Amino acid sequence: MDSSPPPSSSAPPGLRPPEAADYLALGSWVKDADTCLRWAGPRLKYPFKPARLAQLLAEPGAHSFVMSRGPAAPALGFGQFWVRDPGAAHLARIILAPQARGQGLGTTLCELLMAEAARATGASAFTLRVYRDNDPALAIYERLGFGVVPGLSDERVFAMRRES
Repeated sequence: MDSSPPPSSSAPPGLRPPEAADYLALGSWVKDADTCLRWAGPRLKYPFKPARLAQLLAEPGAHSFVMSRGPAAPALGFGQFWVRDPGAAHLARIILAPQARGQGLGTTLCELLMAEAARATGASAFTLRVYRDNDPALAIYERLGFGVVPGLSDERVFAMRRES
């Protein structure tokens, strides 16, 4: 019998690998085709089967994580990273559970992903893409020191980069 105390709702958020139940929860956060496109890009078609998300989100070299307040605690967010260019980790598919929004956890999730990417890959720079009209995400990324890369941006999406 496990004698460890249950995860506390006041425990600091951390990253862990996603489990089957996390993917089912994640699937419930994506309610329509537009949300799916904005979160996961054009290759993931809506509707999708949440039980297949681990396979559907697989990318060469991708590292997937959920943010939670303990090993058995429910997922508060999800994100991935992979190396696109030497020394730079690309952050992608960042999403928070609806009940976790508006609490500063988007910043926490990004900080945790960058720290893990730096640890796992040696990255000293970070890139991401974000829809120009996604004001909450833009505010987080700008606060974290990301800047727009004009030559890689288009009319709908900003390409952003941060140097450590």
